[in-house]
Amino acid sequence: MIRKLAFALVLTAAFAAGSANAAEIRRAPSSGAIAITPSVAVPPGAELVFLSGALPTIADKAKPGTTEEQTRSVLSKLEAALKAEGLGHGDVVKATVFLVGDPAKGGEIDFGGLNKAWAEAFGTAAQPNKPARSTVKVAGLVLPGALVEIEFVAAKTR
Repeated sequence: MIRKLAFALVLTAAFAAGSANAAEIRRAPSSGAIAITPSVAVPPGAELVFLSGALPTIADKAKPGTTEEQTRSVLSKLEAALKAEGLGHGDVVKATVFLVGDPAKGGEIDFGGLNKAWAEAFGTAAQPNKPARSTVKVAGLVLPGALVEIEFVAAKTR
């Protein structure tokens, strides 16, 4: 009888621990037009994947493309990296974006171009999850002509 009781307690504890790990990732509602959320809570036991900053593919150095075009390129690269980990854009909980001022816009960052491309990957009907995001203006990036670099943190409850 004591063995059965001890076994039942172990099973109950294991189930409770499993339930805690199965908690959902919580995203605060976003009230703005930008496809980001003010906060994301990742429960204990979730797997975190950190993706290094990705730069755009620039085929023609004389015409490196707009911030919007470069953002699409970077998001596509990051999507492939996420896929290799069994994840997708919907699993991204935090993003950091580094923007260089666009010479075609007088050296100002093209926040609108970033957000237009961003909204194609986040907060859509097909993929409604939005990450928390920081955007930083930088003087330059390591790739000549690059206007955008993005890094992700993704989380998945298993």
